[in-house]
Amino acid sequence: MDLKEVMAINLRRIRHKREMTQEELADGAGLSVRYVGAIERADVSASVTVLGRIAEALGVEATDLIKRTAVHPHRAR
Repeated sequence: MDLKEVMAINLRRIRHKREMTQEELADGAGLSVRYVGAIERADVSASVTVLGRIAEALGVEATDLIKRTAVHPHRAR
């Protein structure tokens, strides 16, 4: 799994944990909803600047978005 996919999984997981919509995250990070969706689908790679803006909007460290963690199949949803 490449880093773009790791970020997509972590972003979606953290956003859901925070009970945020893509729209709320996009507003908080100053991004378009389409761009946030593309990042979550691993269609695009976010720059470090965007990574920082997303992390700030989520209230996490940027490293939390790119940290590789073991994915448990029954919890991956």
